[in-house]
Amino acid sequence: MTAARPGPAFSVRDIPFSTHGSWFGISPVVAENTYAEDLHLVSHQTGMHAVLGLTPLDGTGARAETRVEASPERLSWAGPAGRVDLAFESPDTVRLRGSGLQLRILAATRALTPFSGTYFYREPHADAYVFTSYETGRRYRITLLAGAVARAAGQQTLGSADRGVTIGASGDGSWEIAVEEYETARRPFAASADFDQVVEAARTAFAAFCDAIAPWRSPATPAAELAAYVLWSATVRPKGFVTRTAVLMSKHWMDKVWSWDHCFNALALAPGDPGLAWDQFVLPFDQQDESGALPDSVTHSEVLHNFVKPPIHGWAFGHLRRRLAGGVGTERLTDAYDKLARWTDFWLTVRRAPGAALPHYQHGNDSGWDNATTFDPERVVVTADLAAFLVLQLRELASLAQELDRLDDARRWTREADRTQRAMLDELWDGGRFIARSADGGTTWGSSSLLDLMPMALGEHLPEPISAALALGLETHLTEHGLATEHPASPCYLSDGYWRGPIWAPSTVLIEDGLRRAGHLRLAESVSARFRALCETSGFAENFDALTGTGLRDRAYTWTASGYLLLAEAHELRRAEPARTAEV
Repeated sequence: MTAARPGPAFSVRDIPFSTHGSWFGISPVVAENTYAEDLHLVSHQTGMHAVLGLTPLDGTGARAETRVEASPERLSWAGPAGRVDLAFESPDTVRLRGSGLQLRILAATRALTPFSGTYFYREPHADAYVFTSYETGRRYRITLLAGAVARAAGQQTLGSADRGVTIGASGDGSWEIAVEEYETARRPFAASADFDQVVEAARTAFAAFCDAIAPWRSPATPAAELAAYVLWSATVRPKGFVTRTAVLMSKHWMDKVWSWDHCFNALALAPGDPGLAWDQFVLPFDQQDESGALPDSVTHSEVLHNFVKPPIHGWAFGHLRRRLAGGVGTERLTDAYDKLARWTDFWLTVRRAPGAALPHYQHGNDSGWDNATTFDPERVVVTADLAAFLVLQLRELASLAQELDRLDDARRWTREADRTQRAMLDELWDGGRFIARSADGGTTWGSSSLLDLMPMALGEHLPEPISAALALGLETHLTEHGLATEHPASPCYLSDGYWRGPIWAPSTVLIEDGLRRAGHLRLAESVSARFRALCETSGFAENFDALTGTGLRDRAYTWTASGYLLLAEAHELRRAEPARTAEV
């Protein structure tokens, strides 16, 4: 019998070890850009919080020499003296098994005050040890399944102290425990499977997910399985303000759903997991306010409304309905139409100055390109990317209204789309490029930001001369690794400047799609190929150095993984097309 093939190996310094549905992971990343020496149980309920430190020890009680190995089904500390293995039994429970090594489990912080820290005690009811965390508002219970507690420290201790247990071997040299995250109380833990069965179940669950969302993968798309793992492991169950099963941007510090990031995850998931894809698209709309605006972001314990995000949702929904397995039924179509209509009316009303034809951003954050150089002169500005996205959204609404037999609405949306596009070209195209304009007056300016070239997303709707000019501009932003968000020759270019230089997935996917729809196939293929190669070399970072390809910031970002999956899938389908044509 052939053993099941394990999932892709990865570094936990880059990608947390977690499972589909869980709100915690195992990682050395304990805060933004902060790496601990030991792996920690890090929870994302009420924020990102390192709760427990996990340290393998040798027979003398000293830190053991080990290397950390991770694949989707198992994480291991392995060394000359023995090993410790960890696997998720369920989204809120991990099992750990050791041989030859002990494991020390301590509260991540020593300080305990009346309002912060982690209290530790032995629970007689369950014959277990429990940590209760002020920061997460949750409890973490350790149940011994085999072996012995070699040491317990800090039980019921207040103030500053080490709190935790060291798990050691029994007579046969091995031990096993379960660690659970829960709320107030639950029944004593009882194992329903042995450790190897837990590992096999995790392997099977990930393999099924990967086969569903990337059945097209081949040796030509070598990062597809790891991209699938980034999505699978960053998924959480509904809790708090997260009303649906959600793919967080990361289980590092970018542990939210922002109101444009979710679109890319929805698109990548759509063919293989249509239910999860639909939840990704709709989730921010669950928090739509009375003006029709979407929140800036949603996570377990907060919904932020201080900014919005760009209206790419019409563009995304047009692609989503074509990609969803089984299509979109009338009830969902009507619901999506109503939500998109309210979101669009927000931009057409409160985001247009009196007498203005075009809407405006109030800050770079509204665009998703927080610090792009387009916003250097002013922040409350009218930009061509916003107008272009709104035109696409208006045209999608017109199409939906036609399909739903709302013919008056269809005509109204079409008129508004035409009017907005004319205004964009009349007011923001200077004959050679798009410019930005102050929302309060007539002051205009250009920049070296890729944002000024984002109207390429209009694709086939662009006049040919403007389409050609944008394509030429895009060529100058294209480095060996992809599209730099600030022109590399610009004095404002910064290698790790967020939106002032690095390569990002959303701009890549939107531009590549627009280039193809506009007929610039050679350039589109170059953009796709370079970004795919970048991910295959540097992983799925939040963004990348445009000149070296180095991954930057959060290193396990789901929209980057989704961007790769979208481009890789399309590439594989194009490669297969000649063969299918020949068969016919």
